[in-house]
Amino acid sequence: MWLPWDRLPEEPHARHARLREYFCDRDAVATPENGGWQLEFRWPDEPERHVDPMLSDQLKGWAPRLGEMVKTVRRHGRVTTALYDTWTLVSWAEWAAASRPPRDAHLTILHVDDHRDLMSPRLFAEGGGWRDPIAGGAFDFGEPGSVRRALESGAVGMGSFLTPVLHAFPSAEVRHLCQPPKAPATDVFEIHRDLQLDDLIDLDAARPAITLAPAERPGAGRYMLTPHIGDWLKDLAPGPVLLHIDMDYFNNRFDGDGDWAERPQRLDPPAEAVIARIRSVAEALRRGSLLARIEDAVIAYSPGFFPSELWDAAERALREELEPLYA
Repeated sequence: MWLPWDRLPEEPHARHARLREYFCDRDAVATPENGGWQLEFRWPDEPERHVDPMLSDQLKGWAPRLGEMVKTVRRHGRVTTALYDTWTLVSWAEWAAASRPPRDAHLTILHVDDHRDLMSPRLFAEGGGWRDPIAGGAFDFGEPGSVRRALESGAVGMGSFLTPVLHAFPSAEVRHLCQPPKAPATDVFEIHRDLQLDDLIDLDAARPAITLAPAERPGAGRYMLTPHIGDWLKDLAPGPVLLHIDMDYFNNRFDGDGDWAERPQRLDPPAEAVIARIRSVAEALRRGSLLARIEDAVIAYSPGFFPSELWDAAERALREELEPLYA
């Protein structure tokens, strides 16, 4: 990919920061070429890039090396397990292609996460659809192959994977379970599907965006953010249910921040509290035959957010507690 010279700072550190800010999960390296910048992309494999000091030692059984973590994905029953939660978008695209729900379906998304994941992906509006400017070609939520290519290119990332789902299903309702301090109380918002101008690759291109406005009650087209498990599952509407669990909901020690140890307030409960919380969430999901309604589930372990020394114990607890989903 080539960019005009004035799109990036000449100073190396500022240029690196700008590229990190824009491309997020995937690293871009800019080299001067033809009066501009030629970009080359790679998945980061330096230990310091991933923050967690124990990550390299804990990869056995998950990924062969740090740069291969994005490829870690496996399927058992109705559960997709991955390290990068961008695989949620791929799994749900595959579910939609097989199930063919109508566009106006009241889809309930149970989002268990320490983040909203509503950033704008690097997709451009074109001809009534979306284009992936990094890989080239169309992005179509109804075509899982194009969704997977967007994951591989970095056009859609860990912080933006929910945005295309909410554009694809305008009547979707999100129930977001999140711990304090990011969710101190239950709040409800109306979901607005918007566009925002790109600020790097094509300054005239429009990208999908989501904004939230305060609302009084949950329902179709609403987003509930709550720390309370009871509120999270209260009065769910009929229709398909999709489950996403980002393990940083249970412990977000690092939050992708190299200065995590200096933060005065962070979500870092001990291992026994993490396992107890997993069991509490699973118990709530088992009530009222809700597990039978979940048509697709994705569990992501989020390197650099959820501590890697907890991965194996958390995986065992989830399989034990949510066994019907894995069958």
